[in-house]
Amino acid sequence: MRSAVVLVGGEARRANGQEKYFFVYEGRTFIERLIDSLSPVVDEIILVARDPEQCKRFHAIRGTKNVRCITDIRTGIGPIGGLHAGAIAACGDYIFVSACDMPCIESSVVRYLFETLGTYDAAIPSWNFDMIEPLHAVYRRSVLMDYLKSHESLSLRPMIRSINTRYVSVEELRKFDPRLRTFTNINKLEDLEQINAGLATGNTIPE
Repeated sequence: MRSAVVLVGGEARRANGQEKYFFVYEGRTFIERLIDSLSPVVDEIILVARDPEQCKRFHAIRGTKNVRCITDIRTGIGPIGGLHAGAIAACGDYIFVSACDMPCIESSVVRYLFETLGTYDAAIPSWNFDMIEPLHAVYRRSVLMDYLKSHESLSLRPMIRSINTRYVSVEELRKFDPRLRTFTNINKLEDLEQINAGLATGNTIPE
């Protein structure tokens, strides 16, 4: 079984306080686009919010088949807190993790990451040694659970470097997404204006 965990609990400081998952691109909100892209590839989609109040904002979406919203267990520690809650809630042995500000995720890229995992603990797209996509990656649930029960760092870097990670070159993914739009992430309202004007490019996410 395959799960997807979408981290929606950020404070949206870089988007003038606006909630990025409700930004609209090509007539659909970011969260709607994510659900549409992930549904053909996974058996369940888990939205991880920061608190019950935020979860209420996804009431309509929660009615979608196999989509549910949960809240952080360890609060205020950023993405690794969402990853922790998502791993506990997931039913799948393998988990695709994404940020909520990536409206162009390509289903075939996600499917390939699952398929290429093999005996590895994680399959993480890589631009180079220092620039990877930890929030557009597949992880083995058992490994996440083992690491996150006693970790010290709030960064994803120590975890990724300590497990058996398969770094998937983004060039390898161009056969599914030639322009690598799947990695486009929107951090600011200016970015949203650019993507709606057709000017956006894939933005890398540092470790």
